[in-house]
Amino acid sequence: MSRRLLPAVATACALLALTSPAAHATRTSGPTAIVSLGDSFISGEAGRWKGNSIISSTDRAGTDRAWTGTGYDASRIYGASDATGCHRSDVAEVQSTTTSLQTKANLACSGAVTANIFRPSNGGQDQKGEANQAEKLKYVAQVDNVKVVVLSIGGNDLGFADIIVACGEAYAAKTGPCNPSQQQMVNARRSAAFNGVAKAIREVRAVMAAAGYRASDWRFIVQSYGSPVPRAAEARYAELDPQRASTGGCPFYDADLNWARDSLVKQLSDGLRFVAVSEGAEFLDLRDSLQGREVCATASRQATLADPPSGSTSEWARFLTANLAQGEIQETLHPNFYAQQALGRCLTLAVNAGVGNGSCRPAPGQGPSGVIYTR
Repeated sequence: MSRRLLPAVATACALLALTSPAAHATRTSGPTAIVSLGDSFISGEAGRWKGNSIISSTDRAGTDRAWTGTGYDASRIYGASDATGCHRSDVAEVQSTTTSLQTKANLACSGAVTANIFRPSNGGQDQKGEANQAEKLKYVAQVDNVKVVVLSIGGNDLGFADIIVACGEAYAAKTGPCNPSQQQMVNARRSAAFNGVAKAIREVRAVMAAAGYRASDWRFIVQSYGSPVPRAAEARYAELDPQRASTGGCPFYDADLNWARDSLVKQLSDGLRFVAVSEGAEFLDLRDSLQGREVCATASRQATLADPPSGSTSEWARFLTANLAQGEIQETLHPNFYAQQALGRCLTLAVNAGVGNGSCRPAPGQGPSGVIYTR
C-alpha cells in the first residue's frame, strides 16, 4: 500500500509547493542595480546636444554629437531607441550616475504618460512598439538586485507638449500670452494627472513585490521637472526682439516665460511632492535644476566657431529649432547633454545621502559636477 501511495503523495507535495508561500518569487541575488522609469525628462531626450548654436553646418560649432564627419547619425547617442523615438541617450540621468550600484537600466521612453507605467492587467499601455514599462521592470527585477527605482512622470498627462505648441504659436501670431488658456487646460487635467502618478507609484510597488522584494529591499524616488525657459528678467532678448525666436529659440511672451518658470513648474513640483509623500516615496525636487542654464538665459550663451560649448557656460536645455533644421522637434526644451550629466550627479548625491527628500540646483559658473544637492 505504501508503495502505491508514494506517487500520489509526491504529486500532492508538488501541487502544494506551487501554491505555498514558500514558492513565491524571491529577490534575485544578481548584480545591484538602479532603474529609471518615465518620460522624456529622464529617458535622455536631447542628450545629443552639447548646448545650442545657430551654426547649421557640420557639427554645429561642436554642439551636435551625432555628426559622423560626413553626416548625422542620432543612433550614436540614442542607440536602438532612436528608431522608436523613445530617445534613451547614452548620458541619460541614470546612465550619468556614479553610485556603487553595479548596473544601470534606463526603461523610460520619450512621450510616456502614467498609463505606460501601469501593469497590463491594470490598464497598462505599450508605447511606440515597445512593451510597457511595468513589464520591463518586471524582467529587470528578476535578473538584477534592484536597489533604487527613479520615476519621472506626469508632465505629459498635463499636456506639456501642447502647452509649448500653443505658447509658441501665440507668440508667432502676436495674439497675446497663452498662459490664461493653458492654465485652464492644466486645471482641467490636474486631478487625473496626479491620480495617475499615484497609481503609477502603486503599480511599480506591485511589480517589485511580485518579484519578491520587500519594501526595505529597495528605494523609490519620484522626481519633478526643471524649467527649460528662464524668467523674463533673466532672458537675453527683449520680448519683441526678433532674435528671441530666430536666434535664441525661445519664442514666448514675457508673461508666459514667468508663468512657465514660476507657476507651471511650481504647480507640477508641488503636486508631485504631495503625491510622492502621500504614497510613501522619496521626492527629488528638480524645479531649480536648470536655473541660469535655461534656453535664452542671460547667465549662459550659445556656442560659436570661436567659442565652443562648455558645461560651465552653455545652455543646458535644447532650444526650439523649428527654423534651423537641426535635429528633431521632439528634442525641443528638454535637458541636453550637460543637463543630463548634472541630473545624474544630482541623483548620485541623493542616493549616497540615504533615504530622504532633497533638491538640486546648478552652482553658478560651474559645470555638471558642481551641482548642489540640499536636504
